[in-house]
Amino acid sequence: MTTGIVSSLSGIFNDTRHLQISAAVQPGNSGGPLLDLGGRLVGVVAAKLDAIKVARATGNIPENINFAIKVGALRDFLDNSVVLYRTSDRPDFERKETAEIAKSARTFTLLISCTANEQSASAKKSGN
Repeated sequence: MTTGIVSSLSGIFNDTRHLQISAAVQPGNSGGPLLDLGGRLVGVVAAKLDAIKVARATGNIPENINFAIKVGALRDFLDNSVVLYRTSDRPDFERKETAEIAKSARTFTLLISCTANEQSASAKKSGN
């Protein structure tokens, strides 16, 4: 769990399906929930800016430029893919402490790990 701010309501090239966020994003964070101060889902972590590429192009090292897909874009995707989901029925915003949000997030956040071994990958290539 880390904290940050929404620094832009759009992503790269003014893509309005994304939010630009300052929360730290590390490899493996993609797919993690982006929660507001009340613990409600507002997006899903998607990417971080390639700082090395930007530094080579501009001479400046960008800091804290990361992106999340907005919950509206997620709903559109799920609806178009006919995937069932539930939304919260909490109408009022109630600010929570970070520790309380983290504890709540553990109940709906799962680590998904995909692995493949070399043998199964080579067997697939050879048609076995």
